[in-house]
Amino acid sequence: MIIKNFKKSREFLELKQKDIAELFHVHFSTVSGWETGKDTIPLERLVEYANYFNFSLDYLFGLTNYNDESYLPLSIDIHIIAQNLKMIRKKHSLTQDSVTKIINTTQASYAHYENALNLIPTSFLFNLTKIYDSFSIDQLLGRKKKC
Repeated sequence: MIIKNFKKSREFLELKQKDIAELFHVHFSTVSGWETGKDTIPLERLVEYANYFNFSLDYLFGLTNYNDESYLPLSIDIHIIAQNLKMIRKKHSLTQDSVTKIINTTQASYAHYENALNLIPTSFLFNLTKIYDSFSIDQLLGRKKKC
């Protein structure tokens, strides 16, 4: 899965894959894999990148064409994410089973995300954008805006 604007944001910052690799203490080939979609960047790393360089997750995922710099840094809270996953699903009158068929996972796995037992993977998070209109990953993760 390609995070659409990950590479674009790195190039905007005039950084090399090696620079990002050093920041995350990974091999540059790992960063290359994230940019090409060969590998999926873990949500924790993507949030760390967004916080460090002040990018919105909606921009990095390609949900918006501009970077909204008004967000505060985010600390992942699995309970907030679980609560928001359940709320948005119910708002759209969907069952867990119907969501799992679209994002290609099991109902049991998805239940773990909604019950704060596991952090939803980046790829499944992206697949939710195919279900919900006017969807904000920043908001789903509980990211707050600056006052």
